[in-house]
Amino acid sequence: MNFSREQLLLYAITDRRWSDKQSFLFQIEEALRGGITMLQLREKNLSTDDYIELAKKVEALVSKYNVPFIVNDSLEAALLSGADGVHMGQVDNIPSDIRDKVGTDKILGLSAGSVREALKAEELGADYIGVGSVFNTSTKGDAKRVELSLLRKISASVSIPIVAIGGINENNISELEGSGISGVSIISGIFAQEDVFSAAVRFKTLAEKIILKKPEGIL
Repeated sequence: MNFSREQLLLYAITDRRWSDKQSFLFQIEEALRGGITMLQLREKNLSTDDYIELAKKVEALVSKYNVPFIVNDSLEAALLSGADGVHMGQVDNIPSDIRDKVGTDKILGLSAGSVREALKAEELGADYIGVGSVFNTSTKGDAKRVELSLLRKISASVSIPIVAIGGINENNISELEGSGISGVSIISGIFAQEDVFSAAVRFKTLAEKIILKKPEGIL
């Protein structure tokens, strides 16, 4: 799949903790229908085999919507499931040949929390960088806060696109305007909502407003 920074606009990350009332795949499809532009499957407690099987099911669904599908932290699951790419954690723990392992036809995302880490991610061949946590978040309790001034510095330091992540909700997303980001990563703001479809629609509109400077109501 050809990758463009526009596909990062509304980057949804899954969390099955909120799929008890609705099936996990149903939630994902509702998010896709609502307009997410990229999906990351994030599982921390599955065996590699179970992760691969789940990723295959998600890939089959996401591919119908022509939206990039990314697997978090498992290159094996990403490659064996047919995913469009992989997102790996802090760059200091990433092998120097990660780009070779991923291949040139897959999307590689890396996480960074400083200018140094962002520059290293770019050097390692990342297609985009996830930066956060930009706000306080309950999803990842050990995440260090990246102040908005630092987010702007990171965005200005690299030529590849930046996605902001961590604690972003409908009330604070406007604070990210002018930070140089290409997209926002949303977890609970979409998947913890009773109406996943409507939440995705609202976040898509808000993201377009602050990133694309697209006024509400303009198609």
